[in-house]
Amino acid sequence: MSERSTPAPRKRKSARERPNRKGAPPSNRAKPKRSAEPEPDGAAEELVYGRRTVLATLESERPLNRIWIAPRLRYSAPFHALLDRAKGRGAAIEEVPPHRLDRIVKGGNHQGVAAQVSPYAYCDLAVLTEQALARRDRATLVVCDGITDPHNLGAIARSAEAFGAAGLVLPKRRASAITATAMKVAAGALERISVARVANIARTLDQLKASGFWIYGTAEGGRHSLEQAEFDRPIALAIGSEAQGLSLLVQRRCDVLVSVPLIGQTASLNASAAAAVALYEIERQRRARRPIIDAAGGSSA
Repeated sequence: MSERSTPAPRKRKSARERPNRKGAPPSNRAKPKRSAEPEPDGAAEELVYGRRTVLATLESERPLNRIWIAPRLRYSAPFHALLDRAKGRGAAIEEVPPHRLDRIVKGGNHQGVAAQVSPYAYCDLAVLTEQALARRDRATLVVCDGITDPHNLGAIARSAEAFGAAGLVLPKRRASAITATAMKVAAGALERISVARVANIARTLDQLKASGFWIYGTAEGGRHSLEQAEFDRPIALAIGSEAQGLSLLVQRRCDVLVSVPLIGQTASLNASAAAAVALYEIERQRRARRPIIDAAGGSSA
């Protein structure tokens, strides 16, 4: 009696080899992919969003390519006239629901409006120096030594503009540039002050010294407490990175190293907080030196 043979298992055909339902040979065409939500044409750094940030951008008349805005804001008082002016300059304005704005800004806090702008226009250092010195008794520049966090950079810019600084100086390498995040945190301040990018911060401080600036650096354990320093001349305030503080090369070029006096157990402040405190003290001392004008028009020291 012959042994019963076991049939060989049938090879399963791949989806490409199987015929379709109508018996026609399978198509080699790939299925069309579902179209994704349209993204802005430029890089992420060219997006600004949030009401204050976009309003400041509109007011500055910086070139805009496209604006996405929620219907509830399109005809509101702060935006209506500015949007019409932007449209007249060639900007495309599109009313979109909030969920589409969420996708455009990748989850950022857009507050109902976003805009695609031309790349941020940095200022030449020589021009920025001239702008600062033109302010005479309020000549202040903030020099950022390796600030890598755009949140900190935006906060520093906001404080700098609020306390009357002429602008910021940033290194081109190993530091944050002006990004969408920095613009959002600055809440419009970066549209009202100038920013220069330089190849070498240490050499730039030498140039600022030659132009008449005194270099003040914030450093934990600085020789002088902040309120002991005399801010009575053109000032370049150097702010160190979040992790390392001021580099040794920058510290050596500082005329004065100042520390922020702390009372509690916290050992130090982050870069943006230290910058805000220092900028406030600079402006406080300058105001104290200005003559007080009385009601009769006279002045007193």
